[in-house]
Amino acid sequence: MSENEYLTLDEIYELAFEKLINAGADEHNASILSKTIKHAERDGSISHGLFRLPAYINSLKSGKINPTARPELSHITPSLIRVDAQSGLAPTAHALVIPELAKAAQTNGVAVAAINRCVHMAALWPEVEAIADHNLAGLACTNYLPFVAPVGATKAFFGTNPIAFAWPRPGKNHVVYDMATAAMAMGEVQVAARDGHEVPEGTGLDATGQLTKDPKKIVDGGVLLPFGGHKGYGLSLMVELLTAGLIGETFSDETKDKDIGDGGPPIGGQFLLALSPEVIAIDNWQEHCDEFFNRLSGLPGKDLRLPGERRYKNRLSNEPREINSDLLKTIKDL
Repeated sequence: MSENEYLTLDEIYELAFEKLINAGADEHNASILSKTIKHAERDGSISHGLFRLPAYINSLKSGKINPTARPELSHITPSLIRVDAQSGLAPTAHALVIPELAKAAQTNGVAVAAINRCVHMAALWPEVEAIADHNLAGLACTNYLPFVAPVGATKAFFGTNPIAFAWPRPGKNHVVYDMATAAMAMGEVQVAARDGHEVPEGTGLDATGQLTKDPKKIVDGGVLLPFGGHKGYGLSLMVELLTAGLIGETFSDETKDKDIGDGGPPIGGQFLLALSPEVIAIDNWQEHCDEFFNRLSGLPGKDLRLPGERRYKNRLSNEPREINSDLLKTIKDL
């Protein structure tokens, strides 16, 4: 394999924007998604950056993704906002709904956004971090195509079903985590397969139902497993119920049956929750939590960090980012 190449953050944005426009997206949608891809590369989340662009392009070309979507927002109650994403990109829906979600949570203490008919294949931390920017705690989850076998099964039934959470720290970096309820995100397994790396024991099964550390065997006919056995299984089930059962969208196995199989992300739902410590807490919530985080950070040991610190550290650098050369060739040839 040839040596990897380096692109500036602006070049990453421009490459994504150009390819999305060429695939039929309008400037509004292309600019929002290109920013999401750029920020993933900026923060070191390479499995959710340019790596995802070919799949987005496939779904634009197939007609699955609405290239000119303008999501429609409805206030169902003072604390519930519904968004019809019009088969468009989830980041486009987020740009519309998060300011409204924040207003509702700041007034009522808690607010929910139910996003229907969206195409979500980005990381989840951008939306919860955006919620935290309004001094709110944020939680987000979404399901996906079935890649994960429940504990005791050998057939995929759940998506990787990620959960993200952010806690606001006014004047400081928010505490933000983003995790798949699978042992690994499928994108990370695909990157490992591409780069020739093994994955940890317990990540997945091969096509015969046997444990394997070979990511290629997981991707080619195998399945992922939940992290932590029954604990991950339970959380994955919770995500299915919040993002499908609660808001009336498709469960992961139903999503597969309805998907056109173009290699791109499916159309499904997303659940967003915003909570206001300013409204809910008795008093001094910020000072109280800062003292807690200080005690946590001061514990003895090596390499202890608060969730999200690595991403914040990465984004301090404006240096060019290393991009897989084969991926760049694939993108340029699209």
